[in-house]
Formats: sequence, C-alpha cells, structure tokens
Amino acid sequence: MIFNEHTARKTAEVLLQVNAIKLQPNDPFTWASGWKSPIYCDNRIVLSYPPIRNYIRETMAKQIEKEYGKPDVIAGVATGAIGIGMLVAEYLGLPFVYVRPEAKSHGRQNQIEGHLEPGQNVVVVEDLISTGQSSLNAVRALRENHANVKGMIAIFTYGFDVSKANFEKENVHLITLSDYNALLEEAYHSNYISTKEQDILATWNANPSEWNAN
Repeated sequence: MIFNEHTARKTAEVLLQVNAIKLQPNDPFTWASGWKSPIYCDNRIVLSYPPIRNYIRETMAKQIEKEYGKPDVIAGVATGAIGIGMLVAEYLGLPFVYVRPEAKSHGRQNQIEGHLEPGQNVVVVEDLISTGQSSLNAVRALRENHANVKGMIAIFTYGFDVSKANFEKENVHLITLSDYNALLEEAYHSNYISTKEQDILATWNANPSEWNAN
C-alpha cells in the first residue's frame, strides 16, 4: 500500500523528473523476463541527484517510524537498495546490513553482510517491487538468521496482483512511497503522457505477461 496520496504523487513526480522511470508506450522496453513493457524503472538514478535522494531518504525514514516504529536495524536488498538503505539508516542513526540474493560461495559465505543480532527488529528497504520474489527472498534470509522482520518499505511498486499475493503468502507488510496508479495520474496531469498513452499503460499493468505493444 502507498503511505499517502500526496507522497505518492510527489515521489512519482521526482522519479519522472530524473528519468528514474521512463514511459514509452509506443516504443516498449524488453525486460530480462522477456516481457514487453511500456515502462522502465531504475530508482538507483536518484542517488545521483542530492535534493531528490534526500527527499527519498527523509520520506522513507519518517514513514518507517510512523508505520513500524524505530527498528534496531535497516536492511537493504542487494544491489538496488543498498545505497538508499544506507542513507535511510544514516538518517535514523541505525545500523545497516544488506542481503545478497544468495550466500557467497567463498570466504565466510555470508548472505547477510553486516552485524545482525538474533531477535533484532529489522525493516527492509527496497527500491522497486515487481513480482516481489527477490524482496521476499531477502526477508526469508533475515528470518532464517532469527531477525524479527517488522516489514518492508519500497520506493515504487508496479502493483501487480502476483506481488500482492506473494507478500500476503509470506505475511510481510509492505508500504511504498509511490505506485503505478499514482505514477499514471502524475504523468497525465503533468502532460508527460496523453490520454491514449495512459490507456495503453493501464492495459499493460492489468496483464503485463500477455501485453502486446501492437
């Protein structure tokens, strides 16, 4: 769920402003999954813009405290959320760890990098939610290391039904700064897209795996 409508629209505005989100309904991207998509999102780009990364950092930090209380540790999901997760942890004055997709095959063979005590309260920071699989993989790793995962916060979600089902199945509470509906509203009202393009983008989101650009 988004935390509030104002934050959702403002976050969509800044993501569009720096091209962290690109909308190309007439010239779609191809995702690694093979899906054709009229949207591409890379929220790591915000790290290159100090005023915008500060907005994301402070907004995330304040919403973590409102929704979850102040945790013991902030955990970022590698690699996309390491940067923003560190900024949030620094703002809150908290320890930071990050979670790899899988344990290293050498050295200490860590999947979680950093110091984490059993029983500590953790909030997971993510940059983007698509299906939620990689995000929930990080949650499982933290739980296996006896962390108490209070929930997750992400910058943006596509809002796919499959992601909602995955989070419900794993009993993980998720809040996001913005979502796909808020993005389309902001893009339309700022004349970034036309009514026709808005319809195309809405159609894609309803059934992304079967969407045909033609």
